[in-house]
Amino acid sequence: MQIAKNIAERMQTLSEEQLAEVEDFIEFLRFRAQEHEITRAAAAVSEPTFHAVWNNPEDDAYDAL
Repeated sequence: MQIAKNIAERMQTLSEEQLAEVEDFIEFLRFRAQEHEITRAAAAVSEPTFHAVWNNPEDDAYDAL
């Protein structure tokens, strides 16, 4: 929590315009984290399907590469 405290202290010195930029950046970081979580969840859901498709005798030759 020390980082949050440091940020809060530094924000006291910013103008309203700069604070608006900070707020926008925070929202960007939150959105990006949500996108990454959605991507990971989609990959996890898709994994069994891809495993069924890729795990076949015809493709065994590629396993040695």
